[in-house]
Amino acid sequence: MVLRWLDLGLRTLKYILLRFFLYIVFTMSVADLGDFIASPFGIVADVKMLNFFREIGTLGIAVLITLVALSVVIQNFWCRYLCPYGALMGLVSALSPVKIRRDEQACIDCGKCSKACPAQLPVDRLIRIRSVECTGCMECVAVCPAENALQLSLPPRKAESTVGRWRWRALRPEVVAAVLALIFLGFVGAARVSGHWQTNVPREVYMQLVPNADVLDH
Repeated sequence: MVLRWLDLGLRTLKYILLRFFLYIVFTMSVADLGDFIASPFGIVADVKMLNFFREIGTLGIAVLITLVALSVVIQNFWCRYLCPYGALMGLVSALSPVKIRRDEQACIDCGKCSKACPAQLPVDRLIRIRSVECTGCMECVAVCPAENALQLSLPPRKAESTVGRWRWRALRPEVVAAVLALIFLGFVGAARVSGHWQTNVPREVYMQLVPNADVLDH
């Protein structure tokens, strides 16, 4: 368990990294981005990443070992403190109208949801999970033994039959999964139809650049 003040301080690191990457992307013009992608470095960027792990050095091995060791001691160390993608997911989740909500009447106060939460959020003491650390992983919902105590749902609406009560518009997990799959496949399909899925770099050019990937710079 990490001290609360230290935990809060370390969590800011992934947002700093996210801001760094976003700054680089949004300060580049469309023309500059196009030139970078079409540059020899951009064309074989995937090969350079592969070579990094194939020919990893002492420093790289030390960093990986350190991250693995810290992850053994502190649950999800990389995701909680250093992953900029995790920070982006948290921000998107905070803006989403879909939240995990707890029904106080159905809850049996077992505390299993809080123990299962990778972000160590006090789910058993909240009505609606609004933290940017919540990515909607559904771990808390999966371990909850009380029926309908925790649900992923849209904002509640006034129940027609019960005065003063609010009724959740719960979303079934399989429906959420299907919607996400359709969104992903929709983007992939649109990219394929528009010709943006595959590179237009000739294979001969790509194969000429691969042997020299390690010496190319951006």
